[in-house]
Amino acid sequence: MREHIQAHESLQSQQALLTSIVGVGESTAARVLAEIGSIEHFTSASQLAAFAGLTPQEHTSGTSVQGKIRLCKIGNRRLRKALYFPALTGWRRCPQARAFGERLLAAGKAKMQVIGALMHKLIRVIYGILTSRQPFDPNKLLPRNT
Repeated sequence: MREHIQAHESLQSQQALLTSIVGVGESTAARVLAEIGSIEHFTSASQLAAFAGLTPQEHTSGTSVQGKIRLCKIGNRRLRKALYFPALTGWRRCPQARAFGERLLAAGKAKMQVIGALMHKLIRVIYGILTSRQPFDPNKLLPRNT
């Protein structure tokens, strides 16, 4: 993958943009680029999140079944796998992601739910970075209501 990215200038620039994200290294960036292909195939960040299987899915049936909300997991499992550890690293090393995770924990979410939410946020950040061609700005991770 490294040789292929070195051979294409557009992939090099996209990899450089992705590695500006806290927690995303060269190998993760290469895997993400390989799995999503061209970002132009997606018209929105929510489409990319659905492709990755990182959207919430409700489990209800009428009034009797009120199951937990979980990740959809119908999407690309290799992309989800590539985003798991970067989400953990972002939670530890990025103050804005840490604040987001702590807020979810305080709201009663389980740790795996928080990691899923961070993966969802990360895929949206990836979409924003690749479409805007601007490096990662951690200040844009702050919640809108603060």
